[in-house]
Amino acid sequence: MPNAISYQGGTAVLDGFLKLADEWISQKTDDRGIAWFRGAVRDVTHAANERALGIAVGLVPRRLGKADLALPAAELARAGALRPGLDLSDWSIDQLARVALMAASHSGDEAAFASRFDSFCATAEINELIALCRGLPLYPNPVLIEPRAREAVRSGMKPVFEAVAHRNPYPRETFSEDAWNQMVVKAFFIGSTLWPIQGLDQRANPRLARMLVGLAQERWAAQRPVSGEVWRCIAPHADGEGVAALAHGWTTGNDRERWAIALALQMAPQIRIDLPADELAHLQARLISEKINWPDLA
Repeated sequence: MPNAISYQGGTAVLDGFLKLADEWISQKTDDRGIAWFRGAVRDVTHAANERALGIAVGLVPRRLGKADLALPAAELARAGALRPGLDLSDWSIDQLARVALMAASHSGDEAAFASRFDSFCATAEINELIALCRGLPLYPNPVLIEPRAREAVRSGMKPVFEAVAHRNPYPRETFSEDAWNQMVVKAFFIGSTLWPIQGLDQRANPRLARMLVGLAQERWAAQRPVSGEVWRCIAPHADGEGVAALAHGWTTGNDRERWAIALALQMAPQIRIDLPADELAHLQARLISEKINWPDLA
């Protein structure tokens, strides 16, 4: 798998997002709230320094609240049409507003914006940081802000990690193979799930498979459980050691782990493993008939 190619949305995406954010916030708050938000966007847009942005981002929860955004399917589709992969299904109103304010601070200078974003994230409190990381796929020139994105996925704070890793097209499009692999492995170490990671199957690679086989072996040696999701990344690129690990997981694992291995092998039919054929075929038939997928097994 070659390194990802960054998505280049530019100012058209920023402008379109700001219009949608204004529309959605006006539907979710009262007249005072929308008046404040529009005034804050104007202040940030024309500010000579970052003070207006810091004040506005900090005031968002008090002015607009923190309720779920809860967009209907048609509006979620509008977001996806504006920016492929943009998933606002679990955003809150304050997160939407904070991302919009950061987007509004872009004056056309991508390097200046990247510097502003980085310095703001360095001092942001956790809820601000979560919101701003969710906005990663919207910001211009994604390569310039990658160091801050990678710092976020190295975080030991699970919500910050998941703001980048989950339901976010940015890592799939921008991270190198090394950065991608480190993010996936980190998910296991902090107890996060894999299924909300966009591009997980497309960016699977042999090095990641070997890393996860090693992780599984360490867990077995320590008599610790192995997440069934690990097999999703191992099976498509399983070498001899990977095949042996799949067989060991089947033999020693519980029912949920066997379900996960059956699903992983269903997605990688080229891999041949010495397992009870009837038992494997039975589970795979049930996976299809009962429409069981990774979110059900995570």
